[in-house]
Amino acid sequence: MSQQGPVLIVSASAKPSFAAVLDETQLFPIVVTDWNEVGRAIEQVKPAAIIAAAEGVDFVTLSGLAKRAAARAPYLPLIAVDPATTLPDTVIAFYQKKGLPDRLVARLNACLRVRALHATVMRRLVPPTPIAMSDIDPIGEATALLIGRGGAYPTLSVALGERAGVVGALSIEAAAKHLSSRDIDGIVLAEGFTPRVMDAFLTVLTEDVRFRPLPVIVASGELTPRYELPNLEIVTAGPTRVADMALPMIRQHAFEARLGRMLKAIDAKGLIDARTGLLTKAAFERDFATAVYQTSERGGALSVARFTFDHTQPRAQFDGARIISRLMRQADFGAVHDDRSLVVAFAGTDLRNAQAITRRLASVMRHTQNGRRDKAEPAVSVATLMPGDSALSLLGRLFGTPERAAS
Repeated sequence: MSQQGPVLIVSASAKPSFAAVLDETQLFPIVVTDWNEVGRAIEQVKPAAIIAAAEGVDFVTLSGLAKRAAARAPYLPLIAVDPATTLPDTVIAFYQKKGLPDRLVARLNACLRVRALHATVMRRLVPPTPIAMSDIDPIGEATALLIGRGGAYPTLSVALGERAGVVGALSIEAAAKHLSSRDIDGIVLAEGFTPRVMDAFLTVLTEDVRFRPLPVIVASGELTPRYELPNLEIVTAGPTRVADMALPMIRQHAFEARLGRMLKAIDAKGLIDARTGLLTKAAFERDFATAVYQTSERGGALSVARFTFDHTQPRAQFDGARIISRLMRQADFGAVHDDRSLVVAFAGTDLRNAQAITRRLASVMRHTQNGRRDKAEPAVSVATLMPGDSALSLLGRLFGTPERAAS
């Protein structure tokens, strides 16, 4: 981890106990300040991260510091140790556990990775542009996976769903399917499972490099956080508090995901839409014309599908785009066509196979919902290349085809 500045510790008293943990690693230069001087300290030492001893700190004080941090670029993570108050939107909570001192270092390193990615994106933009997290607040794009089957499940679903998308799973098996088929920005493991089942699930997350960075909030007092998951918190708290702690971590992960897509878009010289990960409309039209020409010349199959969403649900279209971006095959390509529809081309695919693929994609979309219980069920039309077709005539047929709900 390249160090990008000192770690600023904010504390009402002398050096708090957790500072010793950071001192021991000798990875970070450390500056300690109090709550009255923190504004000046941020300007003077230009920290890479802020860790606040937050136990006795009220919401207004913590919120003031959070606003200062969120306005800076690159991303300036703010970790609150043992906060008792409601958390501001961008404050990552951290609860100390005796005998597990390395957790804070792991959490800090995870935050600093996001900062390093943010700095890279800003440097690569032409012209180099500062973007604060508050400029592209990614929480509206985030998806939380809520696993549980107890009484708290409905309340948690609403509390998370008010600000982020929620995918629900009543079993660990269903949760595993969602993890493999969609982009998830955080997991809330609610009640209804034995410690053995929860332990097995957390062990699987620990062992899979794709899932290890995910924020995981476990609402149970029966486990200890001995797993190598830097963003794991195990808490005994009510649904509102659990959501309150989960959302800032989910926001940070969604921000990291968006930055990753921005980097890919920069690498692709602007041909990829950074928000969805699909092609831009102009790039799609060019690639589609080439694919139609080559398929007509050389023979073979080419099909194209249109997914149309209810325009009152912009979130449904975004979720659909992210699902397609993740699940489509290497040879396929797609784009947001307009404010209601997505278009995807399936290379080397006849009509029957294209219909099977679109059914699978639509099925994953159907099991997505946000806090208002809206189902993201698109209408789907499919067309396939006929002799004598041009790119224009094939798209014309696709958009003229009567739409059917994906069944």
